[in-house]
Amino acid sequence: MFTSEKGVVEEWLSEFKTLPETSLQSYATNLKDKSSLVSSLYKVIQEPQSELLEPVCHQLFEFYRSGEEQLLRFTLQFLPELIWCYLAVSASRNVHSSGCIEALLLGVYNLEIVDKQGHSKVLSFTIPSLSKPSVYHEPSSIGSMALTESALSQHGLSKVVYSGPHPQREMLTAQNRFEVLTFLLLCYNATLTYMPSVSLQSLCQICSRICVCGYPRQHVRKYKGVSSRIPVSSGFMVQMLTGIYFAFYNGEWDLAQKALDDIIYRAQLELYPEPLLVANAIKASLPHGAMKSSKEGTRCIQVEITPTSSRISRNAVTSMSIRGHRWKRHEQPDNNNDTTELGILVIPEISVTNVAGERTGNGEKGRTLGEIDAQHLQGVQETATDPRTESKGLPEIRRQKSVRKMMEDGINSPGRVQF
Repeated sequence: MFTSEKGVVEEWLSEFKTLPETSLQSYATNLKDKSSLVSSLYKVIQEPQSELLEPVCHQLFEFYRSGEEQLLRFTLQFLPELIWCYLAVSASRNVHSSGCIEALLLGVYNLEIVDKQGHSKVLSFTIPSLSKPSVYHEPSSIGSMALTESALSQHGLSKVVYSGPHPQREMLTAQNRFEVLTFLLLCYNATLTYMPSVSLQSLCQICSRICVCGYPRQHVRKYKGVSSRIPVSSGFMVQMLTGIYFAFYNGEWDLAQKALDDIIYRAQLELYPEPLLVANAIKASLPHGAMKSSKEGTRCIQVEITPTSSRISRNAVTSMSIRGHRWKRHEQPDNNNDTTELGILVIPEISVTNVAGERTGNGEKGRTLGEIDAQHLQGVQETATDPRTESKGLPEIRRQKSVRKMMEDGINSPGRVQF
């Protein structure tokens, strides 16, 4: 560590001690822009034997319990590096050099498991129903599964997952170590959108180191320092994947890709089903090319939202389409001009019953008229069904007519017998 970097850290330590409470908010606002201070603090944390490590951890804890939101986030950005340093020292069995880091992690944990009144927190999460649309899916694209989920949601069968209450811890042991660290990563992931790029880079790097240290892949990655295997839990790896998934779409594609491969490698060796399921799901959902994301502005996970327009096919058979089809069969276009030129009579399509066999009360003349009309209709049918006329492209001739309509036409036509 250079003298200039050491001077920056010492100035930061003395500045906060003399800071009045009235200017705490403006101090917190300007603190995130001091990139030289952040890089110097990372170097202090990475050196367990540094004389500045203990006062730095103490001041970071003071930031966290001050109640100022921006100071709290300033401390959280160093959490991945603090976790790595603690695990690396624990693996080397040099517990005494990690006392201040352990105290900081325990202090943050004990503050997060209680609310402002000092009562234990119980975190709850309702698993979303697939029958309801979200930014990740549309129910109609799932198929028959949506019907099953919809039926269940109507009965109020929603699953709620609870976390807590968590017990207070006075020290970290091999038994409760990853319970505490997993909860701390959960708190870190809750503020991912406020984390700077250097914190996301640190997260990806420590995930790779934790997963490959002590295994043959460590020589491939060329990681030096810790050569002992660092034990991990399944829940801890799932929380690491949450942060890595965010880093993919926020400017850290290469580091996140390397960390994802290392987590899959370690999960396969440990036979952990939950990390394997989450990691393979993330890997399958990634685009083929690297995402070019700006490191400035709002940070979020990019998803494709399907359109919410109606997906009913235009050719779908509905009651309205059936009615329209029936109306088209009975409606005839006005083709008088075309048929006049061709010299063919067009008769509207109306159902006919008992044309030739119905008798009227007017004797032989009535029967003669019925026979003549029936013969006329038969001749028109033969003309219309002639394949030679059909091959010429002539319009189809409608042939049927009700007896009542024929009788009305006969009244006004010369040479017809009036009934």
